[in-house]
Amino acid sequence: MLAGAGLVGVTAPTAAALGTAEPRGVVTVTSTSDAAAPGTADRGPGKGVDTKALNAALSGIVDSGGVSAALARVGDHGRTLWKGGSGVADRTTGAPASADGRFRIGSVTKTFVSTVTLQLVAEGRLGLDDPVERLLPGAVPNGANITLRQLLGHTSGVFNYTEDQAFDIARPGAIEQWLESGRYTRWTPQQLVALANAHPAYFAPGQGFHYSNTNYVLVGQIIERATGRSWQQEVERRVIRPLGLTGTFMPDHATGVPGPHAHGYFDLPTGPADVTELDPSMAGASGAGISTTADLNTFVTALIGGRLLPRPQLAEMMAVTPQSEGRYGLGLERATTDCGVLWGHTGGIPGYSTFLYTSGDLRRQLAVSMNGNGLSTPPATRAAFEKLLGAGTCTG
Repeated sequence: MLAGAGLVGVTAPTAAALGTAEPRGVVTVTSTSDAAAPGTADRGPGKGVDTKALNAALSGIVDSGGVSAALARVGDHGRTLWKGGSGVADRTTGAPASADGRFRIGSVTKTFVSTVTLQLVAEGRLGLDDPVERLLPGAVPNGANITLRQLLGHTSGVFNYTEDQAFDIARPGAIEQWLESGRYTRWTPQQLVALANAHPAYFAPGQGFHYSNTNYVLVGQIIERATGRSWQQEVERRVIRPLGLTGTFMPDHATGVPGPHAHGYFDLPTGPADVTELDPSMAGASGAGISTTADLNTFVTALIGGRLLPRPQLAEMMAVTPQSEGRYGLGLERATTDCGVLWGHTGGIPGYSTFLYTSGDLRRQLAVSMNGNGLSTPPATRAAFEKLLGAGTCTG
């Protein structure tokens, strides 16, 4: 369930951790001032939330040495029950991380993009079984046999461009080179797809599952061709503005994280390197987003609660594929935990790993951001995260 800290990742990391973090900071736990969630007025906003366990788990994530900061928020029907921030926002100043800070969400962006796509399907402007060749002529080999549904569900077989050597920062010297110049490279969607097209497909369309960021770069182009507006503009007008997500942005080439935020770092032999700034076009529609834990909980509540999609399209989104062994639908992950089934997505981009989950009955939402220090998540950090997951999603 932990997101990789590669350039744009959601799978379990494979490289060893590059180092550990010295800063610890403090955990700040604040009570919500939100109105009670529907049906919860008689039990109070904290009923079923073990704040001591959440506090300890969040602190444990930073104390494990694998991250410099961790933010988390637990909700009920989108209303905050608990929020916390641990560690430091800036390793130079030692300023504590704020629970309300912004962060890069990586592949959680895909759920926003899939939502917009399914809205267009509901409007009859796109069809899930439309061939990519019709929607985006000449974009990929064998496009006549690849459908929009397969792009959204990662069953297309299209090569994942972040597995190309151009995005491999695990090899010796590659991180330093990326920090020097690669982080500011301006990519077009066509260039990213071209990297993928230089490799053979993983399998025939529909015959397997392989998570591929190229799928969503293509979907972003399909949205633009269908609407005449960029995928960022469509996410803004169809999701961000209607839900009042004031801390959420879908940047094009802006390199910074606006507003209060915890910096992301890589621990190198020469010391920590700040990786917060980068050109998000390297991720595009597959992972360029920025948000907050509050906005993410609001978004996933509205999505699973039926406020963003008609019932048939939400059902399509939640229909996990046999190719993914029942773990992935259309831009939506299904996770089985000790406390039941959760829906959401994970995301990774340099310096940041994001986790967003909700129970199907909306009694629990959990949004987490962790500022990792390297290309993988150490076992102690994973264990601490699992404790936070349990404390945050098991209802009382």
